[in-house]
Amino acid sequence: MNFENISVELHGKVLVITIQRPDKLNALNKQTLAEIGQAVKLGNANADVYGMIITGSGEKAFAAGADISEFANYSIQEGTELSAHGHGVYNSIEQSKKVVIAAVNGFALGGGCELAMACHLRLASPNAKFGQPEVNLGVIPGYAGTQRLVQLVGKGKALELLLTGDAISAEEAHRLGLVNHVVEQSELIEKCSAIIEKIATKGPISVSKCIELVNKHLEPSQPAFLQEIEEFGKMFGTEEFREGTTAFLEKRKASFKPLN
Repeated sequence: MNFENISVELHGKVLVITIQRPDKLNALNKQTLAEIGQAVKLGNANADVYGMIITGSGEKAFAAGADISEFANYSIQEGTELSAHGHGVYNSIEQSKKVVIAAVNGFALGGGCELAMACHLRLASPNAKFGQPEVNLGVIPGYAGTQRLVQLVGKGKALELLLTGDAISAEEAHRLGLVNHVVEQSELIEKCSAIIEKIATKGPISVSKCIELVNKHLEPSQPAFLQEIEEFGKMFGTEEFREGTTAFLEKRKASFKPLN
């Protein structure tokens, strides 16, 4: 299968999926999300693949968020469909029977942070930054960020990150449990591959069942997932969203009106 925005390479038993939009800091547009989903599906169907790594090209970004220029003028319906599409792709990653590891090499913001959280494990280079800055745009996370962030770092810290839009370092992400290991960027893929190769020596049915049952334990209520999709879509009909995205594209600070 040919891809435009990602590359897919088999390194031994490891399928490496690399987002290839370095000029956009590997921002995630709809096509890129779809291609990632297709690549994970191919990995699960290939008996030669024991695990997958998702990473970004270059040294600056894993994925610096969604491609805002793509959705700045979306309607409520289009925004809702965008969120549902992202949920579908990220759910397929989380529910993969084979382990998927995020190799975070730089910015993992917004949809990029949500992509990393959908993976089973996360390894980061020292220059990695994690955050959900959607409030700066007058919108909310739309790819289950309100749900998975709470699972990984707890309610208090999740609310702080969601409400301030602040980014955290790789070291703080590791301390909070968002990241499993911090390793030098040059060693990132090698370390991820070593973990997958270790898992490959274990019983494959056992591994898949562990993933399935942990997901069931941590699975938020379905209404919460669906409500995030609905509320994300509604934000596309607000003046707040229009001001936030316009300010971002014009490279100025947004001026939001207070809540009545």
